[in-house]
Amino acid sequence: MADGILLENGIEWWLSDDKTTWYTRNLGADEWTVDASGKGPNSSSVVTQITELEDRFNIIESVTTADGTKVDVVEYPSLLGSSDVRTAEALFYTHQSGAKLKMVRIKLNDSKIRVEPGALYFMKGNLAMQVSTGGGFFKGLKRKFFSGETFFVNEIHGTGEIYLEPTFGHFILHTIKGQGNGIICDKGMFYAGAGDLAASAKMQGTLSSAVMGGEGLFQSHITGSGVAVLYSPVPKEEIMKHELNGEKLFVDGNFALLRSEDVVFKVERSSKKLIGSAVSGEGLLQTFSGQGEVWIAPTQGVYEKLTSQKGMANFADNPNSMGTKIKSGLRKRS
Repeated sequence: MADGILLENGIEWWLSDDKTTWYTRNLGADEWTVDASGKGPNSSSVVTQITELEDRFNIIESVTTADGTKVDVVEYPSLLGSSDVRTAEALFYTHQSGAKLKMVRIKLNDSKIRVEPGALYFMKGNLAMQVSTGGGFFKGLKRKFFSGETFFVNEIHGTGEIYLEPTFGHFILHTIKGQGNGIICDKGMFYAGAGDLAASAKMQGTLSSAVMGGEGLFQSHITGSGVAVLYSPVPKEEIMKHELNGEKLFVDGNFALLRSEDVVFKVERSSKKLIGSAVSGEGLLQTFSGQGEVWIAPTQGVYEKLTSQKGMANFADNPNSMGTKIKSGLRKRS
C-alpha cells in the first residue's frame, strides 16, 4: 500500500476518503474509474455471509427434487493464491490445466439429504443430523463389506444449506425415478442422495463376471426416488452413454461406470471359439445386454496411465488394451 493505493494482480485500487467508493485503474494508467461491483479488490473483501459466496463460484449443474431440495455442483473459477511459494506454483499449473475446485451444495426446505460419513464440510440453518445403519445392522454390514459404501448413514433434516467436502474431482447429479429405474455403479461412486434413495449391495449375476470382470463380486445398487450425487473418475463431458434396446455392448476393460438395473452384465470370450479369442488378442470382454443405459468412461485408462511412474511415456508406444485391471480412480473415504 503506497499513497493509499493498493496493487493487486497488476490492477491499482484506491478507496475514497469517505471510505464509500473504490476506484480502479490498470498499472501505469492515468485515469481512475469507479469500481462497478462496489466491492473493491478481492484482498479487501472478507466473506461474512453464505449468500456472498455466490459471487465466488459458478453453478455448473443444478437439480431440484419433488420435495423442494435443491442440489448444486459449484466450482471456483480459480483459487486466489497461497503464502507458500511451492503451493502457489502448483496452483498456477493447476489453473493452467483447467482443473477447478468443486463442491456440492444442498439447500433443504423442510426436507432431508443422505450424506456419506466424512463428506460433510459445513452447514447452516435449522438442521439436525441423524445417524443410523440405514435399514438395520445386517443391511449396514452388507453395504459396508460388499458394496464398498459405509456402515453408518448420515441423514440431515430441516431447512438450511449444506456444503460437502471440496475436491478437484468430478460430480454427477443423476435423477432416479422410482421403482424399476435404479442403477448399479462402481463401488464408492455414491456420495450423497436427496429424496427417498437407498444404497445397497448388488451381487454379480454370474461367477465369471465376479471373478474375471474386474468389478468384484458386488457393486453398489441405488434405488428409490430422488437425486443421487455420484463421484466420477472423469469429467461428465467425457462419459459416453449408450442406450441398449436388446443389443449388446462389449467393453475391453473395466471403465464401465454405471448401468440401469435391468441391464445384464457378463464376461464373455471375444470369439465363440477359444482359438479365435487367443488370436484376436482381446480375450475376455465385459458384455452388457438387455434394456437400459450403460455409461462408459473411455478416458479413465488414460488418466490412470498418466498418474503411473512412466506418465506420458506410456503413450510413446503403439496403443493397446487398457486392460481389465484399471483402478477405479475414486478417492477413499473413511
